[in-house]
Amino acid sequence: MGQQAPASNFTEIPIINLALASGSSSPADRESCLTQLRHALTNVGFLYIVNHGVPETAISNVVEILPRLFAMPDEAKDEVALGNSPQFLGFSGNGAETTAGRRDRREQFEFATELGEVWDDAAGGVPLYERLRGPNQWPSGYPEIRPVVETYIHELTLLGERFLRLVAEALFLPPETFFSFLSEQHRLKLVHYPATDNETDSDSEQRQGVGPHKDSSGWWTFLLQASPPHVRGLQALNKQGAWVDVPNIAGSFVVNIGQAFEVVTNGVCKATTHRVVLAGPESERFSVPFFQGVRRDLTRGKAVGSLKGHFESWSTGPGGDGLHAHQPQLETEREIDSPFLKGKYDTWGESQLRTKIRSHRDVGRKFYGQVFEEYVNDD
Repeated sequence: MGQQAPASNFTEIPIINLALASGSSSPADRESCLTQLRHALTNVGFLYIVNHGVPETAISNVVEILPRLFAMPDEAKDEVALGNSPQFLGFSGNGAETTAGRRDRREQFEFATELGEVWDDAAGGVPLYERLRGPNQWPSGYPEIRPVVETYIHELTLLGERFLRLVAEALFLPPETFFSFLSEQHRLKLVHYPATDNETDSDSEQRQGVGPHKDSSGWWTFLLQASPPHVRGLQALNKQGAWVDVPNIAGSFVVNIGQAFEVVTNGVCKATTHRVVLAGPESERFSVPFFQGVRRDLTRGKAVGSLKGHFESWSTGPGGDGLHAHQPQLETEREIDSPFLKGKYDTWGESQLRTKIRSHRDVGRKFYGQVFEEYVNDD
């Protein structure tokens, strides 16, 4: 996950009121919403959305299950361990992942749109990356979780589609332009960051919930900050290298650009580096990120070339938010930070499979022995 080319010198995260773009809004309100969204897309890469249309019950039900879910005994978590799943779905414990070379202090359950498996080792003819498609693991001792998670994934899938229509309009494109890039399977994490041992601990490794990174696995991320507002930790990096707090605003989702969207928009809409810093002994934190999936058979040629003509002359320099589309942007400003583009593999699916195997090497060695050595040693 890259950390280069942070976003412009924002000092706070813009709030986009989606009610202004509803069918009952005036043309002036809708245009105001689109202008604000365009600025967030091209100059920040991070935004809040409010009045988003996700039912409150779907959100509150997820928030309510989190403490009990993470309080389950170890044997219940082991039952659905990530190591059981070739789809990399299930539970992983504190310190199981590293970011920026250091262990992240979080435990998490990973789920996805419930789908059947299509990859068959004996049958052949199906790319190996299609093995990433498949079913969830559900804790047998907590049957209530499945309907809550599936409802939430359904509602966030619909939100993602509504949002993409607005994004396309803000970028002067037909409403469903970006739909052809989407996967049928989206991913969800339920995350618990433990409180640190010492509130005054200056050891950055001890306070790393998640290290600095850009989201490399999804199209867009929709984050529910599921702890009380006084519990902070999420920060985004601006161009001056300053970390900007992203506090919990009631009724909001934090939305940020994934690196695949940066590729397709030709670097006009950049993914922004962010991190989570643990606050102290009284501040355990829960969060629920939803990653809008990218179709696994997307090639680099399609990703780069599909909308290149629209974005290649786009201006996002000082004072430019896309309104002056014939003012070319300097190539140095347009540099795209993408492991997909810089890597050796031509499809998004294979690039993602490599990332998963390198992040969870025990799972990769167990299920993907035929490519394991290649993927972990191809730097």
